[in-house]
Amino acid sequence: MSTPPSAAEPAARPATPHGPDAAKVRAAVRGGTLAYFVDQFDIYLPIVVLAPATAYFQAAGLSASTTAVLASLVFASTLIGRPLGAVIFGHFADTVGRKRTTLVAVGGFGAITLLTACLPGHETIGMWSVGLLIALRFVDGIFLGGEYTTAVPLAMEWSPKHKRGLYASIITSTSPAAYAMIAALTLLMLQLLPSAGLHSAYVQWGWRVPFLVGALLAAVLFRYYRKQVHEPPAELTGEKHKLPLVRLVKKYPRALSQVFVLMTGTWLATNMEAAVTPAQLKAHLLLSSKEVTLTMLVINASAALSYPLFGLLSQRIGRRRFYIGYGIAVLVVGSGSYSLLMTSNGGFGAALGFGVLIGVFTVGTFGPIAAYLTERFPASIRSTGYGVGYSLALIAPAFYQFYLQRFDGVVPAHLAPAVLLALAGVLISLGGFLGPETKDVDMADDSTIPALS
Repeated sequence: MSTPPSAAEPAARPATPHGPDAAKVRAAVRGGTLAYFVDQFDIYLPIVVLAPATAYFQAAGLSASTTAVLASLVFASTLIGRPLGAVIFGHFADTVGRKRTTLVAVGGFGAITLLTACLPGHETIGMWSVGLLIALRFVDGIFLGGEYTTAVPLAMEWSPKHKRGLYASIITSTSPAAYAMIAALTLLMLQLLPSAGLHSAYVQWGWRVPFLVGALLAAVLFRYYRKQVHEPPAELTGEKHKLPLVRLVKKYPRALSQVFVLMTGTWLATNMEAAVTPAQLKAHLLLSSKEVTLTMLVINASAALSYPLFGLLSQRIGRRRFYIGYGIAVLVVGSGSYSLLMTSNGGFGAALGFGVLIGVFTVGTFGPIAAYLTERFPASIRSTGYGVGYSLALIAPAFYQFYLQRFDGVVPAHLAPAVLLALAGVLISLGGFLGPETKDVDMADDSTIPALS
């Protein structure tokens, strides 16, 4: 493994912009932060917003298990589309340019989100309603996969080495922040509009409002990138290759495999926290829709506040040691807190209390992830490596509902998610252990990227 550049190297390297470029650094980091927020706002919309409105899209009289599977497919279809988007848009980001590719991706998912807000219901077109919803979310996932594949590496390439952990955590903290905002918006809508019955105001049209907000956010993001964000210097994006995906798979299979293990654990934990927990709060703890929404707001607000701390910690002790330790924390504290919540009789109060621990010790892997994955791959294939590594691992965890059903008769349904959380912790630690340390790599120098390690 090559050693990082020494302190004796010239200070004015492209990887640490100075002078006039400081404004471009700020613009790129702000753009990456806004892009990640809008991305995460869009992907979590159906989980929170459509939960009280499932009757609009599905036939009456479906079994609880069928309803749960259809709801999970709405979310899973988005996740499955993201790896495809990462491959497509990663290719163009590495061959054409980060900024232009980001604009196409943002425009695409903004349009799809707007179309989703206009969907007719089951009463009008029957099962085509939920089918169109799943199809649109799949296409949406392709564009969303493209957006973070381009915008995040762009922001990290502009960031100074000693601040990458902090800037990465600020960017990724917008994920739970976006979930919390959706929860707050949905809570407000449920306060203002009745949601009981197929023909209630929320079920018929109230759910559309957050989707319209998502489309508007995409328009704001598009304008910001077009006006404010610049392409990184050529020194930071590296030599262009005609087939970056082929180069990634052939030359860096070990790096891709290691990132795949880490991200599989990360996404498995995320799905247990974001997608399964709301359903269990309602089905097992019998919380009302408003109490579930408020609990999820607390969980994700706690996670958002912890991300910058994790980013700074990874900058101090190193990314590798952070991920090994955090995986153990997910295994012990995250899984344990979930189990204690589901076996307690504390009701809403216990949900809020344990919710803080669940938020901090299930999805904190994302704190420094933007920095780690961009540091992990060389400049010439950085967007492709980041996007594919980040999203390829989405596919297996996306079918979490089917894995949970395999525990029927073996583990109580309300405790099965804790088992998958424990598995997620093991995978995160293993992924961190298998990888090298990256926090001191120079983005402009491929020789310092430990991708073969």
